Amino acid sequence: MSDAAASLSFAEEVVSRLRQAGFQAFWAGGCVRDILLGLEPADYDVATNATPEQVMLSLPYRSLTMGVSFGVVRVRHPRRQGIEVEIATFRSDLAYIDGRRPSGVVYSSPEMHAPRRDFTVNGMFMDPVGREVIDFVGGRADLDAKLLRAIGEPSARFREDKLRLLRAVRFAARFDLRIEPATLSALKAMAAEVVVVSPERIAQELRRMLVHRNRALAMDMAMDYGLVAAVLPPLSATKGVFQGKPMQPEGDLWDHTLLVLDLLPGNPSFTLAFAALLHDVGKPFTRSIHHGRTSYHNHEQVGGRKADDLGRRLKLSNAERERVAWLVTYHQYLGEAKKLREAKLKRMLAEPGIDELLALHRADALASTGDLQHVDYCEYYLRCQPSGPINPPPLLSGHDLVRHGLKPGASFSTILDQVREAQLDGRINSKAEALEWIDRERIGAPSEPTAAEVVDAAPPVAGDDVSA
Repeated sequence: MSDAAASLSFAEEVVSRLRQAGFQAFWAGGCVRDILLGLEPADYDVATNATPEQVMLSLPYRSLTMGVSFGVVRVRHPRRQGIEVEIATFRSDLAYIDGRRPSGVVYSSPEMHAPRRDFTVNGMFMDPVGREVIDFVGGRADLDAKLLRAIGEPSARFREDKLRLLRAVRFAARFDLRIEPATLSALKAMAAEVVVVSPERIAQELRRMLVHRNRALAMDMAMDYGLVAAVLPPLSATKGVFQGKPMQPEGDLWDHTLLVLDLLPGNPSFTLAFAALLHDVGKPFTRSIHHGRTSYHNHEQVGGRKADDLGRRLKLSNAERERVAWLVTYHQYLGEAKKLREAKLKRMLAEPGIDELLALHRADALASTGDLQHVDYCEYYLRCQPSGPINPPPLLSGHDLVRHGLKPGASFSTILDQVREAQLDGRINSKAEALEWIDRERIGAPSEPTAAEVVDAAPPVAGDDVSA
């Protein structure tokens, strides 16, 4: 059984068991929306009149109780890892005092539960048995009209949880929905307030936007509505910076960025998509004009630092942050791949993130000139390795240098780097050759004294005044 089939079966079983225990239970929220759109739900939520305690007593599954104070329990599939169902008790929220979460909840009914959700298309219930839709908020009509509408007063919904400002853009882009005018007006007016949400939750929304095929549309909407300025401030400076790329002769830097996002491969990782979004973020800060020509000297390094700063701001994992910053820093490094020394090319092609870097190079080239020679050459090199292994084991270690009579010190790193470069260039191929090369090149040996040093070191001549 596939994961999708197992998830569906488990969601049906949860509802069945709760009903057998005497409770109301329905599928709720996004899974209902996806079924009506003909999509396969990624996961299932259940709404019930059973309290969290009653849920846990009625279901023979392992329960995760972190959300119990808000009436939410998660249960895990007994045999399939990673499959869970979230079960929420029908409830109404008390006041939202921080723009992130309610101060408390009171248990209620389906009619009272539906209006507490964010958008009408996410506010429907479904009976799993007959697939009957229970709709108290007009979600089905809005879905048919391809409209994203906040439930009730839009500004009130956004004040309750300001992450909904980003979620509105993600849902609109993902499902090709038009944002209803009153909802859009409130979104634009409150966009700057999204920063009260935790960085981790903002990063998660960006992650979901960027790995979806409609990522460019989502980010363009986020830019137009003021959300990019709030969560990714340096990126907003790319709007209006003229580029004049052959593929977009009238476009600006933001247009180029959106095209790069669109041209990424089918299912890009978050790190690749985020790096594509930020790959030219350094250009507005390095722009200069000389003799009528515009240049962006060092924009890759400046962009890499800004990408690192944004990764820290969003509290990405170290691995993600470092990978994104590395991709931005080196997003043009292989543009002259055929002219690079063998050692430099091999070092870069041996990097763990090379597949993502080449994908970014390809998308950037397609969005700029359409010339893919450098990418094709690197991919050929990786496939055929015409000059030997890309990443052969190092010939020497620090212990080898000590055994060879060199004194340990800071110079060891330089010596080993130079040996590695010679190895990758094909000038040396064995440990013996490496040690001979060190001796021949006098790497790590004391330098010959200069003529001035020889004179200074000479003993004084008789009759000289040594005190002068």
